[in-house]
Amino acid sequence: MNRAYKYRIYPNKEQEQLLSSTFGSCRFVYNQILALQAANYKAGIKHLSRFDANKYVNNTLKKEYPFLKEVDKFTLTNAVYALENGYQKFFKKQS
Repeated sequence: MNRAYKYRIYPNKEQEQLLSSTFGSCRFVYNQILALQAANYKAGIKHLSRFDANKYVNNTLKKEYPFLKEVDKFTLTNAVYALENGYQKFFKKQS
C-alpha cells in the first residue's frame, strides 16, 4: 500500500525573502547559461560541459551580478546541472 504525505511550510518574512531570491537566482543562472549555449551553438563554438558552465557561473556571472553571491552556491550548481541533464536527454532523444 502506497501512502502520501502533504506538508505545508509557513516561512517568516526573512525566509520568504531568502526563498524568493534563491529561486530567482536559479532561474536567472539557468536562463543565462541557456542563452550562452545557444549563442555558442550559432557561432559554431563547442558546447560547454557542466564543469565549464559551473566555472563560468562562479568566475564571470558572480562578478557581473553580485546578487548571485547572496544565495547558496550549490543551488546555482544544481541549476546548471539541470540544464545539462536536459541537453543530454534531448540529444539522446529521451525527451
